[in-house]
Amino acid sequence: MNKSFLKLAKEFQGRSYDSMVSHTSIVFTRYIMLTLQSRKNNNVRTIGGFFYQCCDELQDIKFCEVMNLIIDILKNVLTEKLLLSKDIIHSIIDSFIATLPCYIKEKLVFLS
Repeated sequence: MNKSFLKLAKEFQGRSYDSMVSHTSIVFTRYIMLTLQSRKNNNVRTIGGFFYQCCDELQDIKFCEVMNLIIDILKNVLTEKLLLSKDIIHSIIDSFIATLPCYIKEKLVFLS
């Protein structure tokens, strides 16, 4: 039954249990080795650490820095597109920050 299910009948002619287990183990080992070789040849993440070198170039940005960048971009857009004064922009930003959840407001204390 195992030979039929795993399609091992064509290359294996043993009938004892030990020979079937041995052959099945060899086939699985061969499959694993071929899969690893295929992955090394085709998968970009395994080309000699190239993937990790590319990832290391990108620095992690803290949440506060990201929010500061987003709010700065929002201020610039409001200034350029809507021609609003700085006082109105600051009141809009303060209103925006006031409506945020508490756990985000705690991280944005420096912006208010």
